[in-house]
Amino acid sequence: MAYNHGKEERKWRIWKETEEKILRNYGVPEYIIEQLHTYDRAEFNSDRRFYCRLNNVGEYIEETVALEQPIEADTVANMLDEIENENLYRALLTVDKRTLQIVLLKMQGYSTKEIAPLVGLTTGAVYARLDHLRKKLRKIL
Repeated sequence: MAYNHGKEERKWRIWKETEEKILRNYGVPEYIIEQLHTYDRAEFNSDRRFYCRLNNVGEYIEETVALEQPIEADTVANMLDEIENENLYRALLTVDKRTLQIVLLKMQGYSTKEIAPLVGLTTGAVYARLDHLRKKLRKIL
């Protein structure tokens, strides 16, 4: 959310006027009220600069993320390199290469019927390998 300087300034002025009115009612000398006003204004400006810079960094990060193209894994090695969860990574390292190829093709959008001839298995065998992998991952994760 962007920093709205005008809105924050109005809130600060209302707060400051209320505070100064209370201080005057309690008999605080005018020079002390002025010193407090000056100090609080400097704090407000410091906060404003911080929030403006914070917004700039946030917008920069959002723009950078938007520019990055998602990397689509085209090989099993690339797929494994993209995994950030350490437990999942270790679990997939214990699986045979053909099952990892099935997972990769599934991620790329192939149906099970399309995958079977590509990896040299029957459709039932592909289903069975995926089912065994799911059970294994449920135990580990």
